[in-house]
Amino acid sequence: MKTIRRLIYAEILRAVGFVTLAFLLLFFFFDFVDQLGELSEGASRGYTVTYALAYVALQVPNHLYELLPIAVLIGTIYVMARLAESSEYTILRTSGLGPRRALGTLLALGLAFVALTFVVGDYVAPAANRTAQALQARFLGDITVGRTGAWMKDRQDARSFSVNVGALASDGTMSNIRIFEFADPSGRPLSTLKAARGRFSGDGAWLLYDVERRDYAQAAASQPQVAALRLPEWRWATTISPGMVSAALLSPDRMQTIGLFQYINHLRDNGQSAQRYEIEFWRKVFYPLSCLVMMVLALPFAYLHFRSGNITGYVFLGVLVGISFFLLNNVFGFIGNLRNWEPWIAAASPGIIYSLLSLGAFGWLVLRQ
Repeated sequence: MKTIRRLIYAEILRAVGFVTLAFLLLFFFFDFVDQLGELSEGASRGYTVTYALAYVALQVPNHLYELLPIAVLIGTIYVMARLAESSEYTILRTSGLGPRRALGTLLALGLAFVALTFVVGDYVAPAANRTAQALQARFLGDITVGRTGAWMKDRQDARSFSVNVGALASDGTMSNIRIFEFADPSGRPLSTLKAARGRFSGDGAWLLYDVERRDYAQAAASQPQVAALRLPEWRWATTISPGMVSAALLSPDRMQTIGLFQYINHLRDNGQSAQRYEIEFWRKVFYPLSCLVMMVLALPFAYLHFRSGNITGYVFLGVLVGISFFLLNNVFGFIGNLRNWEPWIAAASPGIIYSLLSLGAFGWLVLRQ
């Protein structure tokens, strides 16, 4: 049995590696073409072809994370179909490779791909993405979200704060900062603050520079009195950490699982909706497991009867199935966010659907044999 496993594993690893490399080279080319516009824009600020290639290379881990399940499916389908076409799988079956043992063999290799996908998606890709963002911010402008930046909330005793950060530079400096202070639970405005820039002091506070602050004091006639101050520097104590600011400015699919979990707790503590981030958190949990789903999807191809040269059509079918899984995974995320579904259901549904379909096809083919 060790010889059979060694044969199957070597063939699958070779095929998956080839498919993954082909996809990564294709995406590398597309990303570089997309960077040509940035090259013309940032040429005057020193953004050269070398930096563009470095930025594109830093996008490779994220593409690898997204493509691994599809590559596993295509590579495994190719190997299983080729073994069936050459009658090698029939020989393996007569040598003792029953359906359950075949399924267990593929799932064991699938666990290795699950671990690889998790490590790449949770550690390598986020680190590479932060480096890429810092590289582009150095030449092409700061990290921002749309025209209004990122909004966050913070609560301190009987007061709440709505915080807006316009952009985040590569060195961690924030710009275009606005802070609105309210009294809880009445919601009466207490003060507003604008700062041209700010940074994290490291002791649970922000150091804000070029500050314009307005305090609203309640007069006897219930009319607010405004006291305006202009200060060169202001220290604001807050529980909003640098990681939370980065999380608000970065796309949630580029964050680590633990970072998403911490940011979700922060949003809940401050009464903000965390639906989008909860769905992305559960997608981070379930997405590596899709490698197991892909393995189960590929196994029925070993029980089909092929004519010589007919393997290409089945590999193309595998490509379509992989793309449909990827699209359905994204669609369920959007629908779950719009319809306010339970986050883990929205994230796990595509994997459950495809697992049931593949197990049904596998069971039908085995019974038919």
